Amino acid sequence: MINRALIRLKVIQLLYAYYQNKGKSVEAMEKELLLSLSKAYDLYNYLLMLLVEVTKYARQVIERQEDLNAITHNATSINHRFVDNQFIAQLEVNKQLLDFKSEKKLSWSDDTEYIKKLYQTIIENNDYRNYMNESSTDYSMDRELWRRLYKVIISQDENLDNLLEEKNLYWNDDKHIVDTFVLKTIKRFEASAGADQELIPEFKDEEDREFAIRLLRRSIVNEEYYRSLIAMNVKNWEVNRLALMDLLIMQMAMAEILSFPEIPVHVTINEYLEMAKYYSTPKSPKYINGVLDHICRKLHTEGKLLKQI
Repeated sequence: MINRALIRLKVIQLLYAYYQNKGKSVEAMEKELLLSLSKAYDLYNYLLMLLVEVTKYARQVIERQEDLNAITHNATSINHRFVDNQFIAQLEVNKQLLDFKSEKKLSWSDDTEYIKKLYQTIIENNDYRNYMNESSTDYSMDRELWRRLYKVIISQDENLDNLLEEKNLYWNDDKHIVDTFVLKTIKRFEASAGADQELIPEFKDEEDREFAIRLLRRSIVNEEYYRSLIAMNVKNWEVNRLALMDLLIMQMAMAEILSFPEIPVHVTINEYLEMAKYYSTPKSPKYINGVLDHICRKLHTEGKLLKQI
C-alpha cells in the first residue's frame, strides 16, 4: 500500500522537523520514518473498518424500527438491502482485517456520533437511494455502491479528516493518499475469495522499504553537497535566504536524482513539483523546476549525471 508518493511525503515532513529541531540522529530519524509509514498502513485498515461499522449501525437502526413496528402492529416492511450488502459481509469477516483489529486494538466504538452522522449522509445520497430502489442486486452492484459512497462521501468528509487528526498526529496528511488505496481495495475484491481476500500489503516489496530509508539518509548525510549544488544554481538569490521548505524539497530531489539511477529525472522533478504545490508558495514550483533543471543539465554536461535529461 505504501507507495513512493507517500514515502516522499513522509520524508519531507521528517526533514522539515529535523531541521527545525536539531538533535535526533539519522538512525533515530529512520526509525521515525518507518513508524510513520506503519501508522499510514494502520489508517488504511482503520478506514476499511469504518465501512463495516456504518453497516453495523444501520442494522441497529433497522432492529429498533422493527421492534417499534412489532409494538405498534405496523406491517410496513423494511428494506434490508443495505445491511445485507454482500461486499460488506465479505469485508466483515476478512481474515487480515480481523487480525489487524485484534492486534492493534483499534475500534470506532467511541465515535458513535460520527457514525450516526455519516449514516445519515449516506441515506440521503442518490447512489444509496437508487441502490435501495433496485428490483434486485448482485455482488458487483453491492461492491460498486460502496466504491461510490467512499469516493463521493467518505473521501471528501472534512469532519472525518478532523476526527482522524485528533486520533493520531501521524494521520494528519495521510488520508488523501490512503483514500486512493481504500478505493483500489474495494474495486479488487472478488466474491470467490471470501474471507481470504487479500488486502493491499504494507510494502509492495522490500525495494520500496529500502527506497524510503535511503532517500531519508542521503538527504541528510549529503546535505552539504546538495546545498552547494543549489547555491551555485540559484539566480539572484542566496541559498540561505530561500524558504526552508523550498530548500528541503530541492535537497531531497537531488538526493533522489543522484541516488536512484533507475528513476528518470523528469519523473523525480515532477513528483517534487507536486510536493511544492502542496507544501510551499504558488511561485515555488516554477522556481524549483528552474533550479533543478539547471543543476541536472550542468551535472549531465560534466559527466556526473548519466541519466537522460
